[in-house]
Amino acid sequence: MGGLDNFLFSFFNLKVMATYLPQIAQGLGLTVLLALLIVVSGLALGLLLALLRSLAIRPLNWLIIFTVDLFRALPPLVIIVLLFFGLPAAGLSISGFAATWLSLTLVLAAFAEEIFWAGITAVPRGQWEAARSTGLGFAQTLGHVVLPQALRITIPPLTNRTIAITKGTALASVVGVSEILGAAQSAMSFSANPSPLTLGAIAYLILFIPVVALGRWIETRFAWKR
Repeated sequence: MGGLDNFLFSFFNLKVMATYLPQIAQGLGLTVLLALLIVVSGLALGLLLALLRSLAIRPLNWLIIFTVDLFRALPPLVIIVLLFFGLPAAGLSISGFAATWLSLTLVLAAFAEEIFWAGITAVPRGQWEAARSTGLGFAQTLGHVVLPQALRITIPPLTNRTIAITKGTALASVVGVSEILGAAQSAMSFSANPSPLTLGAIAYLILFIPVVALGRWIETRFAWKR
């Protein structure tokens, strides 16, 4: 075989791809489920932490800031490994799927909290004072006046950060989860051919190109008019 034939046989072996396509498709479905859970729980927790921080309770704020900085500083893979391999030593065992979900949720929540908080503090103080002068309480001012403006400001950076962290689902293969990469690596081992990795790469493109395109549209749709 020539060089091109060797390359095609190694990375684009159609027979191998057809054999392991169902396995990769199953991994794609698991990746989608994991990604959706991470996005929903991570953004919800991040928003909750930002709202709690806006209460200006000093000890609570210190705890939130410490926790957020901790999970922003730690690599997601380290958190996954610590949860999956470390918790059993404390008598708690969780699955690889749960460890990945919890780890990436905490990381996304940490970054989301900072983004939401930046959006809240970006709203001019005069907006708070004007709303309070009309008789609105703190919670009403936050919910009806400040938060809608803050969310609009945060959408572009939050979209990019969410996409970046969601792609970390590939780390689940380290703890034995058969998402796209895990399924592709298993198939490669059984077939002794790297073509399943190519199939996995295609699956990631199918999944994340629409997500990236949606993120770009959201940025344009919600950008402040200049």
